Amino acid sequence: MKHIVFLTGAGMSVESGFKTFRGNDGLWENYPVDQVASHEGWLADPTLVTNFYNMLRRKLYAAQPNEGHRLIHELEKDYKVTVITQNVDNLHEKAGSTSVIHLHGELTKVCSSRDVDDPRYQRTLTEDNCEVKPGTLAGDGSLERPFIVFFGESVPMISVAAEAAEQADIFVIIGTSLNVYPAAGLIHYVRPSAPVYLIDPEPSMGVGRQNFKHFQCGASEGMKRLCEELGVK
Repeated sequence: MKHIVFLTGAGMSVESGFKTFRGNDGLWENYPVDQVASHEGWLADPTLVTNFYNMLRRKLYAAQPNEGHRLIHELEKDYKVTVITQNVDNLHEKAGSTSVIHLHGELTKVCSSRDVDDPRYQRTLTEDNCEVKPGTLAGDGSLERPFIVFFGESVPMISVAAEAAEQADIFVIIGTSLNVYPAAGLIHYVRPSAPVYLIDPEPSMGVGRQNFKHFQCGASEGMKRLCEELGVK
C-alpha cells in the first residue's frame, strides 16, 4: 500500500472558520502573536494567555472539519496516510484521520509550564469542560499552560515528521507558504522520485523538483482535484 504524507498549514482550517497561528499581519484573532504565543508573552501575563486559549477552544469546538479534511481521511481506504500538521486544532482527528503528527502542539491539551513535554502533567480538555481557570496548577506545582509550541521554542516532533516525510511515496502540502521553519525543511526529506503536490491559492515559486504540481485553490477544491489525479472516487 502506497504511503501518502500530508503537510498541512493554516489554509487547511480556514474553510472551517478557524484561524490558526499567524497571518501576514502578525495577529492571531486580533491579538499580537508575541503577546499570546511566545514564552515572553506567557511570562508577562499568563492570565491573558490562558483566557485567550480558552476563547480559542470554544471557537474550535464550534468548528467542523471541511471537505478537505474529510477527503484526506477517505484516502485511508486506498493508502497509508500520515498527516503532519502545523495547526493546533483537532479538525483532522474530528474528520477521522488516524495518524496525525502535531508539530506545534494541540489546543485541546494543557501541560506543565516547567516541563511542557512531560506526559505526566499533560491533560486533554473535553468539549464540555474546555476552559482552564487562570492560576490552575499542573501536577508538578507549576502553572498549567497551553500545550502549544510557542514561537522561539523547539519543535520536538520535527524528527518524527522528518521520518514520515522520508517514507512518503506521495507528498502533499496544503495551505502553507513553506516559509515557516523547521516545517518548511521537511520537503528536503522527501525522496526525489516521490511526486510532490502543493494545494494553496497563493502563487508558488515551486520547490525545485521535477515532479511537482501546484493546484492553485483552497483545501477542499484542491483535495477533490488530487483525488481525481490519483484516480480515487
